[in-house]
Parts: sequence; structure tokens; C-alpha cells
Amino acid sequence: MEIILKEDVIGLGFKNDIVNVKSGYGRNYLIPTGKAVIASPSAKKVLAEDLKQRAHKLAKIKADAEALAEKINAVALTITAKVSATGAIYGSVNNIQIAEELQKLGIEIDRKIIQVKDVKSVGEYVANVRLHKEVTAHVAFTVVAEGAEAPAAEEATEAPAEA
Repeated sequence: MEIILKEDVIGLGFKNDIVNVKSGYGRNYLIPTGKAVIASPSAKKVLAEDLKQRAHKLAKIKADAEALAEKINAVALTITAKVSATGAIYGSVNNIQIAEELQKLGIEIDRKIIQVKDVKSVGEYVANVRLHKEVTAHVAFTVVAEGAEAPAAEEATEAPAEA
């Protein structure tokens, strides 16, 4: 079934995309919730006309997304987590924690557009943020043990005193 998306749907496409979905998904979820309409020839003509009229607005939206991507790419986060003796995290670090850390820095991002692979141990990782269908930012973050930051700071202050 061919449909036109009326809003961004995670894992499927972006607003005004024409996509093929299974009939049940389209009829029972996307169309009743207002997320999509059937891609009839008349609906495709209306979409083409709307896109033509909004071309300059779309360019501005993409430019804003690129500016935000540059800001996000420059950020390096440190996330503290409770860690076992073997270095494994209790639970995992997910997109919610990354969104919260970005919010502390003044960058408002919806947690649903952040994609993180399995983070279950201490180390350095990269999360992808889909800001626009053509713009993806990369957030570098380091996961450290909950008590590890304080001793590292104490060692840094003690070293100059000894010299």
C-alpha cells in the first residue's frame, strides 16, 4: 500500500515522503491516527504543488538542522553509571540519558531521534542524532564509573604539589 506521510514516523520516513507499507499497518494505524493518507493520484499532485511552494522553507529547515548538527558534533559528553567490579554497567546507557545530558548543555533534542547501540560497559561511544532526513549529527560520549571521577580529579591536583 502506497501512502504519503503527514508527519515524521520513526523507522519509516519523514513528513511528505511517499512510502510503501503493509496494508494492515496503513489502514489500522497510520491513516486513522492522521500520520498518513493514501497516495492517490490527486493526493500526489497536491503534495507536488505543496513541495514546490515550500521549497525555500525546506531549505531553511535543513540549514537550521545543519547548524544544530555542527553544535552537537562539537559536544563531548561524560555519563556516569553504576558499574560492577568487572566493568559492566548495571543496566545500560540509552538515548534518554544522552538527551538529558544534552539538555543540561542547553541543546533541546527529542530523545526519539537519538540512536544508540548497546552500551553496557565503561568506554567511549558515539550516538547518532537524525535531525533531518539529510542531516545526521554524531554525539561522542564517554561512560565512566560512578566513583571514578573524584579519584582522577584528586590525582591531578596532587601531582603538581609533589613537583
